[in-house]
Amino acid sequence: MISSQVQPAAELSWARLGAYGALRMPLALLELPLFVLLPAFYSQHLGVSLTAVGAVLLGARLIDAFADPLIGAAIDSSRFAHRRWIVVAAPLLALGFALMLMPPTLGSGALALWLALTSLITYVAWSTCSIAYQAWGAALGGSSAQQVRLAGSREAFGLIGVLGSAALLLPERVQALVMCFMVLLVVALLALTRAPAPPPRALAGTRLSVADAIRTPWRHCLRNPRYRWLLGIFAVNGIASALPATLLLFFAGDVLGAPERVPVFLLTYFAAAALVMPVWVRVGARFGPASAWLAGMGIAVLGFVWAMGLGPGDVAAFLVVCALTGFALGADLAMPPALLAGVIEASGDRGRHEGLYFGVWNTVTKLVLAGAAGLGLPMLAVLGYEPGVRGSAVGGLVFAYAGLPCLIKIAAGLLLLASPAWRETRSC
Repeated sequence: MISSQVQPAAELSWARLGAYGALRMPLALLELPLFVLLPAFYSQHLGVSLTAVGAVLLGARLIDAFADPLIGAAIDSSRFAHRRWIVVAAPLLALGFALMLMPPTLGSGALALWLALTSLITYVAWSTCSIAYQAWGAALGGSSAQQVRLAGSREAFGLIGVLGSAALLLPERVQALVMCFMVLLVVALLALTRAPAPPPRALAGTRLSVADAIRTPWRHCLRNPRYRWLLGIFAVNGIASALPATLLLFFAGDVLGAPERVPVFLLTYFAAAALVMPVWVRVGARFGPASAWLAGMGIAVLGFVWAMGLGPGDVAAFLVVCALTGFALGADLAMPPALLAGVIEASGDRGRHEGLYFGVWNTVTKLVLAGAAGLGLPMLAVLGYEPGVRGSAVGGLVFAYAGLPCLIKIAAGLLLLASPAWRETRSC
């Protein structure tokens, strides 16, 4: 068996888990600025047309999404350790992010080209760091409980980073945001020197052609039933989570009548996820990641059902919804990567193809985010809703924000109950 070439991992202390998890904090710090702040910053504050900004960012994100499997293949076929890939990509990430948010004085056309170049550098460097980082965690192996702790540690630091970026998510604070990222990145890279190193990879140095690098990851999806099931559940569940995120501003403004409370809603959501993460780690380690993920889906459904009954002025009740769905977010973040690490282990691919698996995983994640916008916004128009217009079909907005995600979450839960991951959990 190929997997026999990789020795079982010893259980890791919390200090070493923290040394590994710290890098997720600066990586997560970039997520809200890249997806929320950047369009408004370049269009409203730098004078680039919204059409140009949208076209540039769409092109960069599509290139980035479909480059992920190639990046994963390159990591797998390289003699370099995961840490070296991160150390090489991190300065490019820092440079691209800083230049993107602190551009020189240029005309609008030149600024659009500047955004195209710096965003492409930033996205690809971010993806390289993220894929190498996730593959590193999977390559460490260990029990299902240890994989839950690894993912939980990583995502707990990530939630801290998201909270930090939410506090700095204003155009006038971009310099502080960049400096905060630089400091956290340096600290995280130093911490990685104390993180556990995975065993040598069984196929280190085996190179793939570009054609093979494109085909090989998707072959894993098609030929590996465990991976195919998990990826499908992850995508369906991800759409249910991404739809409310896409429509939050509309829901807060035209259903609750409190658009100014959006920062409070977001902080409540992410703070709840951060606070409950240790609980999910314990639940996942005790009952298995599949059971914990299903419980998280159930909590999210309760939150969506509650949201469907809200109306003008129900700010306090919506904060409870934010807390409930934030609790569920902790399971969504920690359990799927732990299950994926188990799939890699069971397939005999630990130490061989972690980068390929996570490359495809990240591509699907990005396509789900794009698909949520592509599904949610046209749906509002079909249902007759017009933002800010009194008397428009607000009921359609409520359905798109809460009703449809509730149904999709239930479908994801049913798929999980029918999956090999659930059957394996029940047989343990």
